[in-house]
Amino acid sequence: MEPFPHLYSVEAVGSADGHVDVDSAGLPQLQSAPPPQFGGPGGQWSPESLLAAAAASCFILTFRAIARASHLNWTRLEAKVDATLDRVDGVTRFTRIVTRAALTVPAGTSTVSCERALTKAEAGCLIANSLRGERELQMEIIKSTDAESELQLAQSS
Repeated sequence: MEPFPHLYSVEAVGSADGHVDVDSAGLPQLQSAPPPQFGGPGGQWSPESLLAAAAASCFILTFRAIARASHLNWTRLEAKVDATLDRVDGVTRFTRIVTRAALTVPAGTSTVSCERALTKAEAGCLIANSLRGERELQMEIIKSTDAESELQLAQSS
């Protein structure tokens, strides 16, 4: 890892109507638009959905690093993030992020180890740590049979 601080540069270009083009060097261009709740067309990424996606992705990538350091074997992690946008004291902001994690591990894996790693990942997620809202983590540990584990590991290779 490179020393801090890190700089992430993004450029966004839009006009009076339509979508906004979002670019960053070396990355595919994204298009965003307001969500339907703000009169947008829907069917496109919005700043709000991108923030929730960033929190979900960050959670999984943080978990990956923690699991690797802890020697925790796992085959799949699904993270569903519900980010609540509300108006508080005249300011619109995200007030709550609920992360629902479903972790699939080989049979015989310690549930306590899984819960500890998931909790550390939620606490260490830099995106969620950058927001002021409440946070909640809900966990489901799925223990697969040995045959299922071998198949999932083979498919992920």
